[in-house]
Amino acid sequence: MERRQEFGPSPTDEALATVQTWALWLTEVERRIMPHFPRSDARRRVWASLRGLLSSVERKNGWQIAEVVGDATPYGMQHVLGRAQWDAEEVRKALRTSVVESLGDPHAVLVIDETGLLKKGQHSAGVARQYSGTAGRVENCQIGVFLTYARAQSHVLLDRELYLPPGWTNDPERCARAGIPPERTFATKPDLARQMLERALDADVPAAWVAGDSGYGDHRPLRAWLEDRAQAYVLTVSGKEYVWRAGRQWQVKTLLAMLQEEDWCRLRAGDGTKGPRWYDWRWLPLAAIRMKP
Repeated sequence: MERRQEFGPSPTDEALATVQTWALWLTEVERRIMPHFPRSDARRRVWASLRGLLSSVERKNGWQIAEVVGDATPYGMQHVLGRAQWDAEEVRKALRTSVVESLGDPHAVLVIDETGLLKKGQHSAGVARQYSGTAGRVENCQIGVFLTYARAQSHVLLDRELYLPPGWTNDPERCARAGIPPERTFATKPDLARQMLERALDADVPAAWVAGDSGYGDHRPLRAWLEDRAQAYVLTVSGKEYVWRAGRQWQVKTLLAMLQEEDWCRLRAGDGTKGPRWYDWRWLPLAAIRMKP
């Protein structure tokens, strides 16, 4: 009797299926966003840039992306990003629609956070000496506030805003030289986060929670706005904030100091820019604590 051995798909078959899936996905991305780039040369450069960003090149700067797609210099890519005419807001909307259709999950989380982009000069829009969480100190940098859509299987960047310090918004000529629209006024980082959250929630992006660190949790108007929308959130607050407990207000750091040491446990919250992040955690009944309005 002939014995037959059942084999699963070969590595070649799996690789081919992956390539086909990616090709279909890229075709869909092209269909959605390319109409917002009116010139053919801009469409070609954007498509090349996407290929570079999805490539295995280690650093995704202009020079390396240009090299991996066969350009001698990054100037064509830089022209598309900085000077070519195209509608960034419409591209964002198109990508947001694509994310909702393909990754939408009612258990997902909208995460707000910022990152610093280190710079050497003084001409990039919004550049200033300011604290950068990426560097862990005050540096000459730009600060971008970002909105990420995270679910169990994946996460994707959904929106972005550039933080402009008062030294920029109070100087219209400097803003004009950097291409910043005259209607752009000063907004705090929590204000920018609220703008992005409002766009996402108004567009019915499904999300169970909004999450962020104390840079956003300490901003009471943002918390109040989320509560007015009946949007669940988990925002870190610092020890200076006040909560209600047992009929009176307590400063968070005072309340925490009253808890027994054995009530705490230390858990890892993944890796950060400086390695593993360990935090001390303690559960308290929600019914016993209410944030000060």
